[in-house]
Amino acid sequence: HVQLVESGGGSVQAGGSLRLSCVVSGYTRSRVCMGWFRRAPGKAREAVAVIERDGSIEYAASVKGRFTISKDNAKNTLYLQMNNLTPEDTAMYYCATGIRVRASLLHEANFDYWGQGTQVTVS
Repeated sequence: HVQLVESGGGSVQAGGSLRLSCVVSGYTRSRVCMGWFRRAPGKAREAVAVIERDGSIEYAASVKGRFTISKDNAKNTLYLQMNNLTPEDTAMYYCATGIRVRASLLHEANFDYWGQGTQVTVS
């Protein structure tokens, strides 16, 4: 069983920054993909950034150049540094992990364990 707990969300003004954290526990040996997704009000969940165990990274076009995904294996923690935030970034942000089954790292099918989410509001 795998558990993911996000933190770091909050309210920020446009142009500001936030750093999300996700602590992962449990049996994760087979889970090679870790990523961040988000769901804005009235919209479908979308991938934001994903990192694979070998270090490969993919970003959604909408966040490329502004967001940075990273992980600290010693702390079993995944991070998402978000800079130059805009109101369009307002959403519930979810951490996820899973086994890669699709060519694209950003595909939701690669993920089978999800956190509860942390809210990010940009005004």
